[in-house]
Amino acid sequence: MIEDLSLSLLNSYKKTINSYDEVIDQNGQVKPHWRSLFDTLESIGMEELELRNQEIINKLKENGVTYNVYNADNGGNRAWKLDPIPFLIHQKEWQNIEKGIKQRAHLLDLILRDIYGPQLLIKKNIIPAELVFDNSGFLLPCFDIKQKLQNQLLIYACDMARGPDGKMWLLDNRTQSPSGSGYALENRTVMAKVFPELNKNIYRNRLSPYFNHLQQTVATLGNISNENPNVVYLTPGAGNETYFEHVYLSSYLGYTLVQGSDLLVRDGFVWLKSIDGLERVDVIIRRVDDEWCDPLELRQNSLLGVPGLLQVMRMGNVAVVNPPGTSVVENYGLLAFMQNACKFLLDEPLLMNSVATWWCGQPRELNFVLSNLHRLIIKKANRKQGFKSLYGRQMSKDELEKLRKMILQNPKDFVAQEEVSLSTTPSLIDGKLVPRFAAIRTFLVSDGNDYKVMQGGLTRSSPVKDKFVISNQLGGLSKDTWIVTDTPTEHYERIVVRKATNNQHNNSLTSRNAENLFWVGRLFERTMALTSFLKIVLDRLNENVNDKGKKQQEYLVVLLKSITHLTWSYPGFTNEEDDSILENPEPELFSLINDPRKVGSVAYNIQSFLRTSNQVSDKWNTDTRRILNLIEDNLQSLRDSHSINQVSHSLDRLYTRLFAFYGNIFETLPRDSGFYLLEAGKNIERILSLISVLRSAFSFKNNDEVETVLMEAVLENHHLLAQYRHIYKSHWSLVAVLNMVFLETNLPYTLAYLLDALSNCLAKLPKNIDSTRLNIAERTVLEAGTLIKLFDAESMIKADENTQYRTELDKTLEQVFDLISNVTGNLASLYFNHSVIQHSFLDTIEKINSDEI
Repeated sequence: MIEDLSLSLLNSYKKTINSYDEVIDQNGQVKPHWRSLFDTLESIGMEELELRNQEIINKLKENGVTYNVYNADNGGNRAWKLDPIPFLIHQKEWQNIEKGIKQRAHLLDLILRDIYGPQLLIKKNIIPAELVFDNSGFLLPCFDIKQKLQNQLLIYACDMARGPDGKMWLLDNRTQSPSGSGYALENRTVMAKVFPELNKNIYRNRLSPYFNHLQQTVATLGNISNENPNVVYLTPGAGNETYFEHVYLSSYLGYTLVQGSDLLVRDGFVWLKSIDGLERVDVIIRRVDDEWCDPLELRQNSLLGVPGLLQVMRMGNVAVVNPPGTSVVENYGLLAFMQNACKFLLDEPLLMNSVATWWCGQPRELNFVLSNLHRLIIKKANRKQGFKSLYGRQMSKDELEKLRKMILQNPKDFVAQEEVSLSTTPSLIDGKLVPRFAAIRTFLVSDGNDYKVMQGGLTRSSPVKDKFVISNQLGGLSKDTWIVTDTPTEHYERIVVRKATNNQHNNSLTSRNAENLFWVGRLFERTMALTSFLKIVLDRLNENVNDKGKKQQEYLVVLLKSITHLTWSYPGFTNEEDDSILENPEPELFSLINDPRKVGSVAYNIQSFLRTSNQVSDKWNTDTRRILNLIEDNLQSLRDSHSINQVSHSLDRLYTRLFAFYGNIFETLPRDSGFYLLEAGKNIERILSLISVLRSAFSFKNNDEVETVLMEAVLENHHLLAQYRHIYKSHWSLVAVLNMVFLETNLPYTLAYLLDALSNCLAKLPKNIDSTRLNIAERTVLEAGTLIKLFDAESMIKADENTQYRTELDKTLEQVFDLISNVTGNLASLYFNHSVIQHSFLDTIEKINSDEI
């Protein structure tokens, strides 16, 4: 029965095919491995397939898998798209493909070494000099740099698609910092969870050997005396299009994720700036484009690289994967000369075809291109010029004439490629299985002499019928790529045993990440404190609905003004010239809750918290990332809330999710400096918010009825109300309340407890001098703690008879507030002062990356 249904599904799919397709072989028969896939899909059923597709979408969202799109209307983060239908290639065919792409990797490596060495290809006119020296990818300062291994091109990726002859054709080369391997691994992980049935009848090769080979190669690049090299993964930052992959791979491979500002050159070495001191770096896996790597010798305005990096490479004191300058062989124009270069360097023909390419810098080729513009694809030879490919068949006569003049102005800048018909593959689009164009990006890593090929890759397909639109920037879909076999294959991985472990580097805490973790703690608690207090105020407002024109209850006036003091959103409810804001507080409250542009609002704080959390996303586990996604959803629900009732429900959900975030990291983060800095930030913010509320509520004496309500609100806000009622029953005493809030050492929200906790956190941080002495931050907290321990509630609550101002109470709280505020500056001078974050430049420069997927 299943076979009949499968045939029905296949027949239905075959009716939609209008060119050659991956499912059908050259004899018009369905390939056996695709038939097995269709059998399984048929047994699942289309309705269930749609549900599984939605599950994929949810899992990718939960895991925070994104591809950042520059200048996007929705702010940039685009959810990663994974088609539930995988791309299949049989092992027998893959063996021939491997030979072709390994040959291409060796060839590009030899070309690279020749360009930055003897330049025989140019001298013998095999490659035109203009394609090298006029290319922005050729970096003269890299000419004399040679790394340890024979192969200089250590990581290589190429894009392939099935050509008109039924064989795979090479479409493009990626050499400077190939992206996509992390997305391929994530695709495989998600598919394995969502479609366990597919593992039963189809045997596929694993992806993990590629990453094991990468780790082994990186391990050989360290200095001889260090068998466990300190490896860092260099990213442009959170605004980069593939930042998710940078975080994902650095965590998966066990390398420290860094930005350029985390590294410095000193005494001929590259050093990592951690809060424990400087740590020597042996290997850099870079995801920063070539010219941005060293502002001293390359692009002077770069804030993403490391000044002096090239000189350290010349000295052999650091290895970079891939070395700067490798983008020169990504030049489209070189594709026209690959056959001759292969014969010259390898003495053999190319094993894998490329798309026919003509470089317009030669008269005969130029004439051919100009005569056939209407059927060719026109590109700039230098891909870094940001020129969008032009399809001649889609252009009008006037547009073709303009293109002709543009080419004639500077012919050597242009290349033309034949527009060939490529194969299609099944994709799930709008609930139907339909054919779509697709291309595979596969990845290779060198072991020094040869290349190891990933047994799979990142397939991208077009969501649009009859259009080859596969770029993720333009909305392309991704697919899990399977190299399938007829029988299960055993894979034995070579394990490298280290002889020494005393120099093993754990993931170091950079000064930048230390500062970010500290502010994650502060912004988390700031959002928590404001959310908690707003919930209390909204409850009191709902209990005491005020008719317009009537004076607001006194205790509500105090509570509303407290919100303004807590958020520093002046004048707000403290505006004495406008009483209407107190009579009708809802507009200001809504603004303080859901306006992301209002500094101090809940929405503004959530945005700041999420951005800062993203900067250290390599520190979070999967569950933490999922909670952060839920908090991000909460931000949208707050924006969509238009009534007090809706806002209250949104704040309740937000408060619960914030608690879940903190509970998760408290249970899972290692007790290292990062954890204690996060805790310090949380405690500092909690102390400051508690003091702000106390000053607003009790610095001026009110009548007994008002003060009773304020005492209840303050205790409720700081989770002390149940404890107070347990001890004092229904008796309300400001002295008792203040003694509890100030002096109780067993309750987590009291000043005494928080100051002790802050002091303990600071004591756990690295000491740069004699560990027996207190540093400036510890001394500041000790001074604040002493003021609290000397607190005398009886004298503190005394108020001036005329002004009702409690001078001693307010001044004491002000002193403690100022001291704790200074701790942030103390920590900056101790641990963060060499962390430079160029906010104004990162918004633009870090987004310059030609290696889009």
